[in-house]
This record gives sequence, C-alpha cells and structure tokens, in this order.
Amino acid sequence: MKRTPTLDRVQTGVRLEKQLVKVLKALAEYYDLSLGELLESLVVTAFAGRRPLSDSAMARAAELMRIYGLDLDSIPGALAEERG
Repeated sequence: MKRTPTLDRVQTGVRLEKQLVKVLKALAEYYDLSLGELLESLVVTAFAGRRPLSDSAMARAAELMRIYGLDLDSIPGALAEERG
C-alpha cells in the first residue's frame, strides 16, 4: 500500500498587490478552493515545470484581471524582466 506523506503547512504573512489578491480570491472561489490551496497548487505545478492554468482558467483569470483592474506590468518584482 502506498503511503501518503504527511504535509506540514505553516501560516505565512505574505504581502501581495491588492488587485492581484482580488483576482486570486475570485479564481479560488470559482474553483471552490481556499486562497492558500490555489497558491500552493499554482506554485507546485509551476515548480514541476508544468503550466499551472489551463486555457479556460487563463481566460477566466484574464476576465477577472479586467474586472478588478489588474495590470501585471504595473507590479514590480524580481521576475518583472522575465515577463517582458
């Protein structure tokens, strides 16, 4: 029988851009996930070298970004040049 590893999650106090949080919360709600579950899934999938969102999820995210006025180019960060 295959054993499932025990996950040891910790509470974090990360700061994110306000509109980005609104989009992430709305996307999490759409998929019936907590914000933490969505973020964990996105990061784990990206770290595994896979695309974190399907085409339909990307379209949904784009619509939410439009609704909440999120402009990704306005968010400075260490990976900003790679987004270019």
